[in-house]
Amino acid sequence: MPSALPDGEPVPDDGSLPASALTGAAARPLGFYLHVPYCATRCGYCDFNTYTASELRGPDGALASRDSYAGHLVEEIRLARKVLGDDPRAVQTVFVGGGTPTLLPAADLVRVLGAVRDEFGLAPDAEVTTEANPDSVDPAYLAELREGGFNRVSFGMQSARQHVLQVLDRTHTPGRPEACVAEARAAGFAHVNLDLIYGTPGESDDDWRASLSAALGAGPDHISAYALIVEEGTQLARRIRRGEVPMTDDDVHADRYLIADSVLAEAGFSWYEVSNWATSEAGRCLHNELYWRGADWWGAGPGAHSHVGGVRWWNVKHPGAYAGRLAAGSSPGAGRELLSAEDRRVERILLELRLREGVSLSLLRPAGLAAAQRALGEGLLEGEAFASGQAVLTLRGRLLADAVVRDLVD
Repeated sequence: MPSALPDGEPVPDDGSLPASALTGAAARPLGFYLHVPYCATRCGYCDFNTYTASELRGPDGALASRDSYAGHLVEEIRLARKVLGDDPRAVQTVFVGGGTPTLLPAADLVRVLGAVRDEFGLAPDAEVTTEANPDSVDPAYLAELREGGFNRVSFGMQSARQHVLQVLDRTHTPGRPEACVAEARAAGFAHVNLDLIYGTPGESDDDWRASLSAALGAGPDHISAYALIVEEGTQLARRIRRGEVPMTDDDVHADRYLIADSVLAEAGFSWYEVSNWATSEAGRCLHNELYWRGADWWGAGPGAHSHVGGVRWWNVKHPGAYAGRLAAGSSPGAGRELLSAEDRRVERILLELRLREGVSLSLLRPAGLAAAQRALGEGLLEGEAFASGQAVLTLRGRLLADAVVRDLVD
């Protein structure tokens, strides 16, 4: 089942924020994340806050209905307008994630985007993305999204090998994600991402190379590649514990990452975050950069997280409870925390170090600076960037990013 939310402190019934949260807001980018928690089936490795139809049967079933879900998101967007008051910012990014957002009719996604536009306005160059499962869209669906204002789409490809997809419990067939890219291009999408996963039990180096080759052959301008993380409580974790499939070790993950970086670089992709590559600046995912740079975003939907001006909060997880809160005129927020200056300093280091531009050495304390000097000597940080006051990971440093950042935050 999905992981638990932190406790935090209570969110006011009206969702109001401390005045300090909006101080200087006009200088910060604002984005919206819209969570759609529905899936046709549950993938064996997934611990996201998602629900299949069978998991939503029960007393809250009516409130959890997909048919009325877009209306609930619209209600929370209107609540966001009330909470943020006369905040003048137009929204720079909208990202619809899940779950499987494209289980909703395209008209519903367009309606929710329209609510963001009506309540806040969209910046002229706003990035508007939806995630999609390859088997949940067709050319007409994609054309309706594009006509409705979406300009970026991210398909969950994961692998080009059928036996790997089976271990992951993915339902699409090999070749379908590549066809989706062509359909998205035909619909007018300038920016298309493919998500890949490496390190699945039973995957070989040749399987991984085949997946990269298939993804590149489809012609996206962005590729994300993530190491498989086996989360406790998932079906895959149970299968590994029973000995049905083997656990992939860290050395294999490192080898697959090196293969990905080499193959993608040869194809004209540049890394801009440890797990993300794009063919150009325009191809980068601006919404994710809001997260990585600590900007402001409102997360609408069950279990969605938000951050505005150092205040972070999260919604109740169940779609029925979420709908019930909104129907009662209350914020769906389950808890929140006010980040201290130290919290924000540490988070900046944790996240910005993963970016191609790196993190400013000025954020490091003496112990962190000493650790950065050691990392430089060990070839984990780039020398030229270090001399300019930035900590930027080398390729070897990217393989050990989690260890490097733990030392730098001291």
